[in-house]
Amino acid sequence: MKKISPSKILWIDLEMTGLAPERDRILEIAAIVTDWQFTELEKFQTGVGQSIEEVTPLMDNEFYNLFPKNRLQLLELVAKSPSETEVEQQVLELIDRHFAADEPVLLAGNSIHMDRLFIRQWWPNLEKRLHYRMLDVSAWKVVMQGKYATDFDKQESHRAIDDIRESIAELQYYLKWFKG
Repeated sequence: MKKISPSKILWIDLEMTGLAPERDRILEIAAIVTDWQFTELEKFQTGVGQSIEEVTPLMDNEFYNLFPKNRLQLLELVAKSPSETEVEQQVLELIDRHFAADEPVLLAGNSIHMDRLFIRQWWPNLEKRLHYRMLDVSAWKVVMQGKYATDFDKQESHRAIDDIRESIAELQYYLKWFKG
């Protein structure tokens, strides 16, 4: 069997009402496809249409109490956004434009396992298209902090497109340590 390596990376960040995929909902998604030089090939971002009555109480938590501006922006966004089904289809179309049908779609981001749990819960067709391996920048962070006592300064805007671009920059920062 011929082993096919990913030629590109699919960076995704989700903003959710909380961290429990079985109950919380996705509010916003951003995706950036890059090559291995981290050149941005295409970006995608949108809110995810949700019932305001359903998501508002879910956002009554510690995180959104610390970031009330994000709460307001995201509630405004979901009120005018396409449905979850439409968003999932748009992300699949993005993948189809950049990845061959038999090519692994490597999912990347910071703490990407959490985003993957939400994808698995709410977007099963997208889940089927993703490779089992993931590129988690937060794992690099643990190594760099623990072994080299270095840290990457993050702005932490907690908006999807900004968070992806920070994840890419963070991985590039860590990789510079290993260039000879």
